Amino acid sequence: MTMSTPEHILEVRDLVKHFPVGGGLFGGAPSVVKAVDGVSFSIRRGETLGLVGESGCGKTTTGRCILHLEAPTSGRIIFEGRDITALSEALLRPVRRRMQVIFQDPYSSLNPRMTVGQIIAEPLAVHDIVATRRARDARVKELLEHAGLLPKMAARYPHELSGGQRQRVGVARALAMEPSLIICDEPVSALDVSIQAQIINLLEELQAEFGLTYLFVAHDLSVVRHISDRVAVMYLGKIVEITDRKSLYEDPQHPYTKALLSAVPIPDPEVEARRAHIVLGGEVPSPLNPPSGCVFHPRCPIAIDDCRRVVPELRELRPGHRVACIRV
Repeated sequence: MTMSTPEHILEVRDLVKHFPVGGGLFGGAPSVVKAVDGVSFSIRRGETLGLVGESGCGKTTTGRCILHLEAPTSGRIIFEGRDITALSEALLRPVRRRMQVIFQDPYSSLNPRMTVGQIIAEPLAVHDIVATRRARDARVKELLEHAGLLPKMAARYPHELSGGQRQRVGVARALAMEPSLIICDEPVSALDVSIQAQIINLLEELQAEFGLTYLFVAHDLSVVRHISDRVAVMYLGKIVEITDRKSLYEDPQHPYTKALLSAVPIPDPEVEARRAHIVLGGEVPSPLNPPSGCVFHPRCPIAIDDCRRVVPELRELRPGHRVACIRV
């Protein structure tokens, strides 16, 4: 991968996160869950990178490692030109102001004993962004309006709000830190479909207004298509394909990406009836014992013997389109 450049706000290089399980006093030998296993990508300033894959593929763990909510096992994370992989808590503190997160569950991520105003004002006070209480109250109302909520919502508690309103509070809290990068961890998967569109539109409006950069983690390919500039597809801890949105949806190259896209329903029943669906055999292997060679080979419809032995490199097929498959 190329060296860090000013246009890249984030570069992840060979990121690995393994979780030890088992062992102990009476257990057997400890095993390792290979949640993230050699992931590399970069995000340009002002763009949205969608990170997609089925449950358990490691996409949320990737986001948590970037935020240092989980310590990476190995690899490098370069944010705004600075390697933050091994920074101490004290040195990470100012970095974390520039890097925020919107969580999946808008209820469990908000303190039920605090009002909405207190939830949003807390980071302003902790990081000494706004000094006086009066100024913080004014800033909270401003942030609520940016998130599409009335200023009077500041006096309410999370349980008094709908799911969509709670997620808007989460958006306002992330904005309070004036970040340059926001990691959106499945921010609409817990919401009704009608509300999902409102939150996606809000995120796009805020991106245009404040010049934000998003890493958008999701499993819903339709949502990702709407918001992302580029898309990275993960399978069992590895990125198998990464390219711009148009190329991925119109000309996918990796057999796993093709299978994912064939499962997305099309609103037109006649088109839906005519198109071919790719049904993958078997189950997703366990990250405790991933397959040798290409991790996708046990379910791949075009696998050959070499796929059992060769770990495919994420290579560039054409400018900006990288695929990890020896058959394409």
